[in-house]
Amino acid sequence: MSEALKTVALNDVHQQLGAKMVPFAGFNMPVRYSSDLEEHRTVRRGVGIFDVSHMGEFRVRGPQALDLIQRVTTNDVSKLQDGKAQYSCLPNEEGGIVDDLLVYKLADEDYLLVVNAGNIDKDWAWISARNTEGAELENQSDEWSLFAVQGPKASAALQSLTDTDLSSIPYYSFVQGTLAGAPGVIISATGYTGAGGFELYVPNEHARQVWEAVLEAGQEYGIKPIGLGARDTLRLEMGYCLYGNDITDKTSPLEAGLGWITKFTKDFTNAEALKQQKAEGVTRKLVGFVMDGPGIPRSHYELVNEAGEKIGEVTSGTQSPSLSKGVGLGYVQTAYSQPGSQIFVLVRGKQLPATVAKLPFVSGTEA
Repeated sequence: MSEALKTVALNDVHQQLGAKMVPFAGFNMPVRYSSDLEEHRTVRRGVGIFDVSHMGEFRVRGPQALDLIQRVTTNDVSKLQDGKAQYSCLPNEEGGIVDDLLVYKLADEDYLLVVNAGNIDKDWAWISARNTEGAELENQSDEWSLFAVQGPKASAALQSLTDTDLSSIPYYSFVQGTLAGAPGVIISATGYTGAGGFELYVPNEHARQVWEAVLEAGQEYGIKPIGLGARDTLRLEMGYCLYGNDITDKTSPLEAGLGWITKFTKDFTNAEALKQQKAEGVTRKLVGFVMDGPGIPRSHYELVNEAGEKIGEVTSGTQSPSLSKGVGLGYVQTAYSQPGSQIFVLVRGKQLPATVAKLPFVSGTEA
């Protein structure tokens, strides 16, 4: 018998808004309210609100908190100041990635780790097993709702709801304050769309009042609720990795282009092997590519060279609403990884030409 789907706090609200609900990472989630294309453009050009409360939140506190996070993540958490966030990943012992995550420094000896919904149990077990020095760990995933208010008009749409000057919060920084009358909201200048905006971590008991207040305040800016369908096309246009597709327990952070979050100035899980991989060079790399003509690349399609020899595989692909072209991410042999390289996507036996491109595919906002 299959396990029952979990629901986010506002599950009923999404159904009342007419969302199409689908199973995603063990949760019943809104995939779209109108159309993926319309929702994508709403975020790129204006402002939209996503409910991404399925994400996991772990609190790590105490004198051993920093040491634990340093040992299990690749980025250097000692560089974080209060009110700053950091993108990082949990490496495994085989050279792959357990998950990618955000690390928030709330205060000295007090951190919040935000992990992918499908990996909550796996990550919790992984980190707990390595908590040998007694850091205080608490899985708060069921206590928080998370709303991503994204787009060039996000700041204007939210400003009337808080005394915090939103324009003064730098990228990858946050404040904790009152928003829409709800105390203890983490207002974070982060997101998965590249369109600008904020992620709001809201205690569940205030979720509905914040959601409704944001939709009301954002009305004059054309705000709409946005589903996971548009979230995927938005992140793909920016070349952001999706765990389970572009990064997995078999892909190294260096292969995935995440060398910038892999700091060998400290010791962490499998650091020596990754350091050796960096010195020797990787044999494959994650690249972005744009289709030269018609055709939409899809996950697991083969990538080949002109002679038809396999050189890699698509990990994510879609029709880019901004470019009106097929775009994708995939791993290719290093020889084919330079921007401008010609590759081919094998679609139903046909070799469709594509060109390796620099990421992101688009700037975060559209005129």
